Amino acid sequence: MQFNSVYKKPSLLKFLFLSLFINIGGFAYSQTVPADSLKADSLHPEVVKKMPSRSYNINKQYDFGDLTRNIIHPHKKADTLHHGSGITVVPNIAANPTIGAQIGIKAVAGRRLGTDPSTLLSVGATSASITSKGIIYFYLNHNIFTNANKWNFQGSLVVSKTVTPDYGVGIGRDLSTTNDLAKILEDPTHKVYPIHSYFFQVREKAYKEISKGLFLGAGMSFDIRRDIQNKDSTDHSTPSGVYNTQHDLPQDHYSANGFLFNVEYTTRDNPNRAYKGIYFDAGFRINQTWIGSTKNAVQFTTDIRKYISLSEENPETVFALWNWGSYLLSGTIPYLELPGTARDGTFRSGRGYTTQYFKGTEFNDTEAEFRFPILANKFISGVAFGNLQTGNDEQGTKIFQVFQPGYGAGLRVLFNKATRTNLALDYAFGRFGNKGFFLNLNEAF
Repeated sequence: MQFNSVYKKPSLLKFLFLSLFINIGGFAYSQTVPADSLKADSLHPEVVKKMPSRSYNINKQYDFGDLTRNIIHPHKKADTLHHGSGITVVPNIAANPTIGAQIGIKAVAGRRLGTDPSTLLSVGATSASITSKGIIYFYLNHNIFTNANKWNFQGSLVVSKTVTPDYGVGIGRDLSTTNDLAKILEDPTHKVYPIHSYFFQVREKAYKEISKGLFLGAGMSFDIRRDIQNKDSTDHSTPSGVYNTQHDLPQDHYSANGFLFNVEYTTRDNPNRAYKGIYFDAGFRINQTWIGSTKNAVQFTTDIRKYISLSEENPETVFALWNWGSYLLSGTIPYLELPGTARDGTFRSGRGYTTQYFKGTEFNDTEAEFRFPILANKFISGVAFGNLQTGNDEQGTKIFQVFQPGYGAGLRVLFNKATRTNLALDYAFGRFGNKGFFLNLNEAF
């Protein structure tokens, strides 16, 4: 009843949430690596009428487009199936103690290719941003599905001048050692060392559907860093310096160039915000020196997600589970390529900690999230979540031996109801004094 009274006076609600959207980015404490996945960028469909039937009425939902239209054209009747342009331009704003204040612009395009109604939305995105600490980041991504999803092409191009926060290797276990190098590599004080570098990435994968929802994929990835500098280093007495010396890696550059082989299976009803279904992806990355990689390496990665809708009346009431892991099978991984916190494909895991706060040659993150609507028109929703991270170190700690928790809660603002795109604002807590805001489009998984 209280919510219904709010809707009788919509002008106040409009003003509050428009102010929220405009100003909230400046206070966000986000992870420091932009996502290179387009799962968070699907904003506008071209063929809404061909989407599968829903168990709810989309016309009764209220999204940010409705809010904007009601402010600009308060007497114009809403048209929930019409979207004027397939290109959306949004600000790219964030802030945290490592990167400073970030400002930029992001453009997203979406279209369905082909006439089969089951064809998933193809999207492309580009963004350019700069921060108060001199970080510059540009990327161009695509995620294309051909008619009836027979082929899926995923790729990215990244050019950046960046700063990566480094807290050492391991999962935060207290060390009982007198080895000075071990204390530097797995720093028990969790001192942060900012590593400056230029980063370039070219990645492309092609997936072929071999059965309903089952895809086989292959591709290549070239990840290159140049002019790596750690200004707090004296004789390379930092975690990265010790690691590079022990593994015979250059201190100021590397290339991680390799082949990608993946199998993927999905029954999710929507990649942006699933109400039901599962998602599974597993694959090998094989770095080879004969294609320019600094070291040979073989890694195995897994990504498993399960979504359970808890209500027929409100299907967006969901209990979601996620497990992501990466494991070195042989060879050597450059320091800044080690799997760790927020090193999954969308850089969203381990909320409560900054990127690579924990890392090792073997790493696993498990997360659970409860999602629920708050307002009857689904404009505002809520989430509560928790995660457990585990990894190995070079002093004998094994993966699944030590776990580090993170937890928090957040709000969701319905950005586009046709594609279930949310503006996600989370506040998360971790150990060792870690906490902060995380601002993104769409769910973490």
